[in-house]
Amino acid sequence: MPLPGNPLKALNSYLIEGPERSLLIDTGFNQEECRTALFDGLKSLGASLDQTDIFITHLHADHCGLVSAVATDKNVVYCSEVDARRINWGLSPEYWPENLSFVASYGFPLREFGAALLKHPGQKYSPDTEHDFSIVREGDILEVGDYRFTIVETPGHTPGHICLYEPDKKMLISGDHILGNISPNITMFYKGLPDPLGQYLRSLDKIDRMEIGLVLPGHRQVIGDVHKRIAELKHHYENRLNEVLTVLGDEIMSAYQVAAGITWDLSYTSWEQFPLEQMWFATGEAISHLEHLRQQDKVRRLECTGNYLFERVK
Repeated sequence: MPLPGNPLKALNSYLIEGPERSLLIDTGFNQEECRTALFDGLKSLGASLDQTDIFITHLHADHCGLVSAVATDKNVVYCSEVDARRINWGLSPEYWPENLSFVASYGFPLREFGAALLKHPGQKYSPDTEHDFSIVREGDILEVGDYRFTIVETPGHTPGHICLYEPDKKMLISGDHILGNISPNITMFYKGLPDPLGQYLRSLDKIDRMEIGLVLPGHRQVIGDVHKRIAELKHHYENRLNEVLTVLGDEIMSAYQVAAGITWDLSYTSWEQFPLEQMWFATGEAISHLEHLRQQDKVRRLECTGNYLFERVK
């Protein structure tokens, strides 16, 4: 499904067909282009919404935004407990102001950009209403036709990210946990995981121990050699951690300042050219790397009038 104006370009939404009930995996943004693509796609496959349940891999709006549009009282909508709670919490009036204040405490210039950030796609294209999710947990089984999926909890990209694993077919539906030619954004959430990057790396190790022949990700191309891709991702994050230490040098800096010094795989020549949303994501990723380095006793976090600064441990 198209994601207009988003660097991800498109979402891979999957339909697992069964003789009685089918399973739709992820829905796209709550915007007209996604809505049209989703309903046209389901129609072309002859899928009845009343006979189609929904599986949400994680809380981001490009994966759950249309859940209110497709779910009826005849559907079951599966999600992890943590992310289901956050999806509904995201509709409350305090959610975004609290998240903005959290990132501001790491140096993001809220006074300069605060009003514009309220147009963030995570807010603009989220579900219209709260939903009563059916909670799934590690090891739960979902049977759809010839498929018997096991729930695999993979926290990191979001606090409650989950994948579907089909052991007989050696297939993993990975959401955004493992992507092909891009790395998942690992950012720090308000009231989320204390060390999201550490959790993410442990979740990669968990998947690496499994027998998998095909990965169906949430974006871009399918992945054949998942173990090779996991090694590449771990190498990427190791390089990024080292770069964060290099950017810090002997200075005391905020996460926002560190983000401005990191090399990002984007087409802009300077930090000032970054779109606001990309500054937001980059700062969140810098926070997660700094907090992971803090867990490793490689950086120290300093608190100054409610704001956080970081320095290398000598």
